[in-house]
Amino acid sequence: MASKPRIFLTGGNGFLGSNLLRKLIALDSDVFVLLRAKSILTRIEDLRGKFTPVYLETSDLAGLFTGERIDSIIHCATNYGRENQAPLDILEANLTLPLKLLQIGSASGVKCFINTDTVLDKRVSNYALSKRHFRDWLQSYSDRMTCVNVALEHFYGPGDNPSKFVTWIIQSLIKDLPEIKLTRGEQKRDFIHIDDVAEAFVYILRDSLTREKGFFHYEIGSGQLVSISDFVLTIKGLVGNTSTFLDFGAIPYRKNEVMASTVELSGIKKLGWEPAIGLRDGLGRTIEIEKRKLK
Repeated sequence: MASKPRIFLTGGNGFLGSNLLRKLIALDSDVFVLLRAKSILTRIEDLRGKFTPVYLETSDLAGLFTGERIDSIIHCATNYGRENQAPLDILEANLTLPLKLLQIGSASGVKCFINTDTVLDKRVSNYALSKRHFRDWLQSYSDRMTCVNVALEHFYGPGDNPSKFVTWIIQSLIKDLPEIKLTRGEQKRDFIHIDDVAEAFVYILRDSLTREKGFFHYEIGSGQLVSISDFVLTIKGLVGNTSTFLDFGAIPYRKNEVMASTVELSGIKKLGWEPAIGLRDGLGRTIEIEKRKLK
């Protein structure tokens, strides 16, 4: 990047945000990271002193943006709505917070707003629905700033939450659980390693800081579809597990299940980005780290 960008990052302590934060720091960016008082900082503990923490409960965000030159807001904070969380809780993270930042940013001269979205259909879950709602709001601000929407396929890698599907499967197979109940696994998904995703954001940020006002949409994935059943069987083989029974078909498909995910990579590839980590390589790296963690 030609100049030293100043970035306001939400979700910087999360899985995606922490990996992106490392790349931004390596690029010598000034990064303000929005946190909550109860935020767990395990993923970024070693980065203390290399970014500026901003606590949601005690900070004057409007004042911060007025007093500091912020070039871009990158919104990575996400509530996936697991464990039957209330819709209002999901909306707070996925709609209310980013909309507040969008308003503040547009009023204080922020060049671009980069939003993390999902490729999931809005009918699949409250999480996906809330993401679609904010995408519409983001587009409505595109006459005031550069508004960028980044829809992600299923990203994975070491250090993700144990509740996420890939990490849960890997850890369950490492532990040699007797049985894992699954759907029939006919759904086809695109899985992409977290390093490739974070690198894509760097390409998008670099380009967005030079663009005129407008709305821009990118989709990020590997470009390769694999069925859930083949994916799980691949992990089982890489782990070396020969004992766990994979009970495909024990769980019904969820309502409005998408049977084949699609991703359009032409936009991001025009910026020069290409996925660099193949599925077996990425899973192998992740499995080795998870094995060390579980010892």
